Amino acid sequence: MSGACTEGVDTGFVALGAAKVAILGVVQGITELMPISSTAHMRLVPAILGWQDPGSAFSATMQLAALSAVVWYFWADVRAMIGGTLTAVRTRDFSSDHFRLAVGVVLGTIPIVIAGLLLSPILNRCDSPLRGLPVIGVACLVMGALLAVAELVARHERKVEDMRLRDAVIVGVAQVGALIPGVSRSGSTLTAALFRSFTREEAARFSFILGIPAIALAGLHEVATLIHAHLDSQGWFILAVGLVVGTISSFAALWSLMRILERFSTWPFTLYRIVLGAVVLWVSFH
Repeated sequence: MSGACTEGVDTGFVALGAAKVAILGVVQGITELMPISSTAHMRLVPAILGWQDPGSAFSATMQLAALSAVVWYFWADVRAMIGGTLTAVRTRDFSSDHFRLAVGVVLGTIPIVIAGLLLSPILNRCDSPLRGLPVIGVACLVMGALLAVAELVARHERKVEDMRLRDAVIVGVAQVGALIPGVSRSGSTLTAALFRSFTREEAARFSFILGIPAIALAGLHEVATLIHAHLDSQGWFILAVGLVVGTISSFAALWSLMRILERFSTWPFTLYRIVLGAVVLWVSFH
């Protein structure tokens, strides 16, 4: 179904109401951190149910729920990185692992910040061609294939502590793909980290730590966009409902993902993405 505009910004989630947004908050929360594309599900689920498209503003703002879950889950890593970096600067020990990781996070964030600013007018507009189901379906299939190749060629031997700056740059460039609906931020960065021969769980850990600034910037930018669009109090309340539900489901999804990657492979996600892409393409042409 078509979206709704508020001063040129897609705000279809407002018309859905709190109950439907809560349901979509669960879907968004689970799929945002799993390597299966939250955008694909945010387009497919409402389409199947005959609901309004919640819009790109909802999907982007809901990243703040994912951010809460990531920081909560990886708080020990985040605290150690920040504390270690401050200590490294104070003692001029620029060879420390924590300082190198912090620099890597900064370098890995630059590509998506630049690309996000350039593509923002296209991504946020009500008739954005990038939110078309054919685009999402093809993106799901392509990323499913790339994740399969990464699983086959990766040596699964490196840890985050072994990260080199070029690893951060490569994964950061891969993160730009997340701007294309259907690619998945966690999917693109996890795939890139696997190609760099990180173990599955360390690839996910690296992916999420590196993604914290990008997730925060994307969510806060969208909040600013909604403020500029003069979203009313009802809209903010509905969005808040989605954020609360999304935070809880995001944490559950992240915990589950890490358990899966510790014990199994990424093949279930690979197969799911390929099936999902086929379903999205089928829906788009029927």
